[in-house]
Order: sequence, then structure tokens, then C-alpha cells
Amino acid sequence: MSDKKRIAIIGAGFAGLAAARALKNADAEIFLIDRRNYHLFQPLLYQVATAALSPAQIAQPIRTIVRKQRNCTVVLGNVTGIDKEQHRIYGAKGELAYDYLIVATGATHAYFGNEAWSDYAPGLKSIEDATAIRQRILSAFERAEIAVTEQEQQACLTFVIIGGGPTGVELAGAIAELAHHTLRGEFRRINPANARVILAEGGDRLLKPFTPRLSARAAADLAKLGVEVRTGLAVQECTREGVRLGEEWIAARTILWAAGVKASPAAEWLQLSGDRAGRIAVQPDLTVEQHPDIFVIGDTAAVQNPNGTPVPGLAPAAMQQGNYAASVILARLQGKPAPAAFVYKDYGTMATIGRGKAVAQFPWTTCSGLLAWWLWGIVHLMPLVGFRNRIVVACDWLWSYLTHARGVRLITVSPGTESEI
Repeated sequence: MSDKKRIAIIGAGFAGLAAARALKNADAEIFLIDRRNYHLFQPLLYQVATAALSPAQIAQPIRTIVRKQRNCTVVLGNVTGIDKEQHRIYGAKGELAYDYLIVATGATHAYFGNEAWSDYAPGLKSIEDATAIRQRILSAFERAEIAVTEQEQQACLTFVIIGGGPTGVELAGAIAELAHHTLRGEFRRINPANARVILAEGGDRLLKPFTPRLSARAAADLAKLGVEVRTGLAVQECTREGVRLGEEWIAARTILWAAGVKASPAAEWLQLSGDRAGRIAVQPDLTVEQHPDIFVIGDTAAVQNPNGTPVPGLAPAAMQQGNYAASVILARLQGKPAPAAFVYKDYGTMATIGRGKAVAQFPWTTCSGLLAWWLWGIVHLMPLVGFRNRIVVACDWLWSYLTHARGVRLITVSPGTESEI
């Protein structure tokens, strides 16, 4: 025990890790709490799900990341509650006192009241999700190879992705390339190129945050890859046998969910009301009303710029919020004036569609095609934690670009479970 202030950070995602690193010179004790022992680069999870990368290439142990930061202690555990008045965090294995608290626990899938669909249409938020989806996708081709009827074979070769945001677009493009190029010539009874990849979006266009021109370009590029884009159709039913889009029933054995997210149960822990997505409204300095010692950042928070515009739920925004929360705490520890209200600096948004195909939107311009694809690769390589990860991922991407090969096509089965094939 010491007399130093104690700063607890719940969540070692982009926001929480940025806050911890920004506090490296603080004269305080920092406790970085997470239920997993690694930091995950979520924007590349879809590449794990489609057999392009392995989990180890987009994750790094938290202790390795902060091992030189002597004021930071990593705590592995689940948070079960928070006492705002007593300044206590409760978990399954004990409690922790704090002077300042940063809540950065992220978000999970949202099925808009249809939680039963999660069994048939898994989302993509964790390594476990990604490896389970990889198993579903690869197993689908194996089941099609041994299918008895043509109808069952076609159902196995039909992939439906629900949600036309960046994750849905990236998944659809990657599965189409896997079917049309990577698996070519590897089966005897089926032609993987006959697979149907359907991307369903309830709105009027894909990639809503992008300009209509870039949305149209993304849809055109997906069509060139063989993806069927369906817009303006809401999901009415989702079962093990298929999905109903509007009035159309589609027999499909692989359905993936990329349609929405909801915040972690942080609002419940703090006994605060959240918005429709469970996010907590915060003050201009990212603190909770009447509790200036509690900061909520990242996907857990409903953050607005001073002009009233919402801050998007993107990794750069989360990292900026983490750095800002740390700057407020540092100012208080040092007795300095508080920084001005948080303002998100928008450096641009990108989405990749396939080999040599991407769209990029910056505050000053837009681009698409090969240039946007190279920019997307550079931007996503640099934040990867660990020099080795950057080199390995870059080499894998180059090899895949030259050969269409995907080196992580493993169908793994958890102990005690049976294969789906």
C-alpha cells in the first residue's frame, strides 16, 4: 500500500490501453483490469474468421505491452459491480479501491430483441467468435462435398451476412475470394466458386457513414467478386435452416451477424441509465454526471462533440478518448487547469472489400480501388502491437496478394464437442 492515488482502468481495448499508456509518467498506481490477458486488434478479426490470419498475429499479451511501465499493474479478472460512493470495484475474486476510475469495456453484438438468433447467426467481436466463424465457413464447404442432395449442397454453399457496415462488407468480400480463388481445384464433387454470398442490409445502401458515391462503389466491387447485395430488406426470421429477408426465404447453413452492437453492462454496474444501445451519456470531459472521478470512454460511452455531433464508435475515436481521459487525470494530479472539452479529430474512415479493392473517406477527399486498399493496409499495420506482428502480417498479406493463398485454414473442434461436419 502507498499514499499514491489509485487509477483503475477496466478494459484493455483501444480506449483503456491508450489511457494506461498515456499515464506512464503519472505519480500514481494504475490498475489495468481485463477478463482476458491480451489486447486484441479488432479491425482485423474478420481476417481470422476467413482464414487469412491467425489469432496470435492480431493479439498481444497485455503484460508484454506494459512491462516497462512500472506504475501499471495488470489484473486478470471479471468485474461484477462498482460502488460509486465507496469507490470500490467488485469482481469474482475480490475488490479493488480506486481514486479515479476509467470504464472502457467495449461492446458486444445486438440482435434487436431477437437474442435467440445468436445461436444461428454469430457475431464477430472476439477471437473465440472469429475461430468459431472460421470453423463454420470451412466446414460448410466440407459438408457440401458430402451432401446427398443438390438442395442440401446448395444450402451448404450459401453464406448470408446480415449488416452492410464495414464488418459485413469485409466478411462478404473475404468469403467470396475464399470461394472463388483460394479453394479452387481442391474439391472433387463441388465447385467452390458456385457458392452464393449474400450481403443483406436493412438500410437503403451499404456503408452508411460513407458518401453515397463510395457506397455505390463498394456495392459494385462486391458484385464483381460475386457477392449478391440486398438492401432495404429487414431480417424477419433466422433459423438453423436459413434466413427470411423480407418475404424471401433463403436456405443457408452459414449466417453471420454484423448488423449492430450494444454496450457492455457498465451502465448496470454504475446504476446509470443508458441509451438504446446501453451506452452511458458523459459530460464534455468524459466523466459521469455528479461523479467527476469516473470516466466512461470508447464503445461504452455515448460521446458528443461540443457542436452536438456524435463521436463514431471507431478505434481512433476510442484511443483519442483514452488519451483525453488520461490528460484530465494528469492535470488534476499535478494541480493544473483542466484541458478543454473533448473533440474528436476525424482523420478518415476506411473499409476494405477485397484484393485491391477498398474505399477511403477523409475530411478533405475520398478515394477507392487499389490506392485505397494500399492505404487501408498501411493504416491497419501501424497500430498492431509488436514489431514482429507487423512484419508477419505484412508478409502474409503480400503472399496472399500474389497467390490468393490463405494459410490458416484449420477446422478446430473444442474438447468434448463433435465436429459439425
